[in-house]
Amino acid sequence: MINFILVQNRQGKTRLSKWYTPYDDEEKVRIRGEVQRLVAPRDQKYQSNFVEYRTFKIVYRRYAGLFFCVCVDAQDNELAYLEAIHLFVEVLDAFFENVNELDLVFNFYRVYAILDEIFLAGEIQETSKTVILDRLAFLERLE
Repeated sequence: MINFILVQNRQGKTRLSKWYTPYDDEEKVRIRGEVQRLVAPRDQKYQSNFVEYRTFKIVYRRYAGLFFCVCVDAQDNELAYLEAIHLFVEVLDAFFENVNELDLVFNFYRVYAILDEIFLAGEIQETSKTVILDRLAFLERLE
């Protein structure tokens, strides 16, 4: 199960956060800082995209200047979540046509809609890029 999803830039600013387990605000701030300090200095060439964190695992992937981090239970399949992160980025890229950090900042409500199409209640819901993009196009027509 996913505990939280964070998208942070290299400077540590959180651009997206979704929490599937309850934490108070002080704990969320502490977690954001700890995760940033864990994943930012890691070497992309020689270290894996999985980090142990407390009793969980952080699965992360860096795209350009953004770190997409997913905190999962220790016994979960890391590769499935790594693939889900890649799917999320592919859908963002297709939806925004060359996504960048500013798209996440200024269209956060759309980014959360995309996130909610892929993940539901801390689990992977949909894995088909075309199905997700069709649903998003339908939601855009409703607006």
